[in-house]
Amino acid sequence: MKGIRRSDREINIQESKNILENAEYGVLSTVSKDGQPYGVPLNYVYKNKCIYFHCALCGHKLENIEHNSKVSFCVVGNTNVLPDKFGTEYESAVVFGVVSEVYGNERHDALLWLLEKYCCDFIEEGKQYIEHKDKITKVFRIEINQISGKARR
Repeated sequence: MKGIRRSDREINIQESKNILENAEYGVLSTVSKDGQPYGVPLNYVYKNKCIYFHCALCGHKLENIEHNSKVSFCVVGNTNVLPDKFGTEYESAVVFGVVSEVYGNERHDALLWLLEKYCCDFIEEGKQYIEHKDKITKVFRIEINQISGKARR
């Protein structure tokens, strides 16, 4: 894989991980059987050096993952458009990895981590929601092979 073109904007791995931990959503990129790229925004949580997300039982994303488990995942942290400088202050992280479905305790933990991130004031209600939607939900983990980050601050 190529390195970052603007090496002056490259940030270290720990800063990239911090962006992964704090960003609101990410974009998962996959490739279909016929080579068509597909990027879809989704909620996620970064835990144990992996990215976890949940989804429905079927769909374009899952068809692509079945075909090719190699994925890219991108998050954007803080941004600030600088109109007078024709630029933007930003921070972002990109990961490359392999995605797989998780089961059992890992699946349960990932759903709880998602609750903690997005619904921290509604944990008990969220647990009931998880139980109610359990049979129509899949949970996946991206094992990260490479992380890079960039920022203009």
